[in-house]
Amino acid sequence: MADRDSIFPRSCGVLMHPTSLPGPYGMGDLGAWAYRFVDILAAAGQTVWQVLPLGPTGFGNSPYQVYSTFAGNSHLIALDGLADQGWIARSDLASQPWFPPHQVDYERAVRYHDDLLTRAYDNFVIRDVPQQKAAFRAWVSDPQQWWLDDFALFMTLKEHHEGRSWTEWPEGEALRDEETLDAMRAMHACRIEEHRWRQWVFATQWNALRTYANGKGIRIVGDIPIYVAHDSSDVWTQPHLFQLDETGQPISIAGVPPDYFSATGQRWGNPLYDWAENKRTGYDWWIKRIKAALNTADIVRIDHFRGFDRYWSIPASEPTAVGGHWVEGPQMDFFEALGKGLGAELDELPLIAEDLGDDLGHALVLRDELNLPGMVILQFAFGASESEQERFLPDAHRENSIVYTGTHDNNTVLGWWWCESSPDDRDRMRQAVDQDEIKQPNWALIEMGMSSPAHTFVALLQDVIGLGASARMNKPGVPSQQWRWRATADELEGADWNRLRALAEAHDRVSEVQPS
Repeated sequence: MADRDSIFPRSCGVLMHPTSLPGPYGMGDLGAWAYRFVDILAAAGQTVWQVLPLGPTGFGNSPYQVYSTFAGNSHLIALDGLADQGWIARSDLASQPWFPPHQVDYERAVRYHDDLLTRAYDNFVIRDVPQQKAAFRAWVSDPQQWWLDDFALFMTLKEHHEGRSWTEWPEGEALRDEETLDAMRAMHACRIEEHRWRQWVFATQWNALRTYANGKGIRIVGDIPIYVAHDSSDVWTQPHLFQLDETGQPISIAGVPPDYFSATGQRWGNPLYDWAENKRTGYDWWIKRIKAALNTADIVRIDHFRGFDRYWSIPASEPTAVGGHWVEGPQMDFFEALGKGLGAELDELPLIAEDLGDDLGHALVLRDELNLPGMVILQFAFGASESEQERFLPDAHRENSIVYTGTHDNNTVLGWWWCESSPDDRDRMRQAVDQDEIKQPNWALIEMGMSSPAHTFVALLQDVIGLGASARMNKPGVPSQQWRWRATADELEGADWNRLRALAEAHDRVSEVQPS
């Protein structure tokens, strides 16, 4: 077995998606506030920054429903960075519209960013700067960008068809007739090239930010959903890997049965994989997908890990997840192929298994055979079923685990405490922390997580700041008005980071490794 301490030393950090950063341009981005956040984390003794998936968001602005699992969200591009390159003028940024400071107004912010990105691209094309042109061409021609041309064409056709799903396009485009696609490439060549350029700018800015974070001793934990959106370049270009009919429509879709979050389960709508076909191809697409994720982050959390063991299959005609059934997944066969494809021993893979949910069964055995850390949610120690309470209480924490106050799908600790917890829940928590009165439930759970035997502890930024239910990032099963929360500059700067550092030091979570 590999030394897991080298991959997962005793550490702590914060979960916060870049869209939640402050800034004047309607949504958080990869600019000055991202660098400031890294500095704050480093000063507070934190060595982990966990983000949500970074892809271009589609339906509902969810990072878990993106147009490509390989592409980046161009709306995270720092507009100030475009000015630094000379592609837009500072005056272009001087008259931005007013945006709400506490949430992302996606509709207005996306339009604003798109206008400036197109202006920047036009100036990139016009300006004679050979070094920039050469860097762009080199990135575009990199063998790793095998997905790029299809993605750029997909986004261009989607715009051409006013946002409609690819199954609603003319048949030749939807089902990828090569003569038809060649004609579309010629017709929309300029727009296709702009989408390539946007991906280059995103990758350049993200890599610079990640390098800066690593230099401060902070590792980025990324996130890869097990499933991809049906309306995506991935499914459009690789339909044979999914359970689709001859027109491209899903036959069966993903979700989970009724659980803690929803009495009717969750009907996600993502097409399920044809695992037999994936195996026939040597899981090539998956190996490329994980490799790309590990080129973007230092550690990758696999969302819904249990789906590799067995998955909930819902007939596409069913209106809820209740009518689904369990089907066996690829299990160890997949991970053995993955390790071989990545050239790594299975226990050397820097992956986290999201192992939450009811009736996990053999999924936990698979997790342990792979020696992957699982997840512990402290809120569930007091507000879930008795069996889950036992699993998530500190005495039951495995060392090979990541402990969270909550995830993007949970309420904030204060939101849970005041709006969702029962008197019994609160009594159990008082007993666990040995306090008759808990004045700051968020800090009580942060200290509990810091003291856990688990090697890694991650707090939601909202819990470090001390925010209530209005700061919740996502409520599963609710399709609209999610993923919008933002921290203000005052909230981010005014959080008690000294207290967080003191707890990290007291519980031996401040790394002795010097930043590079």
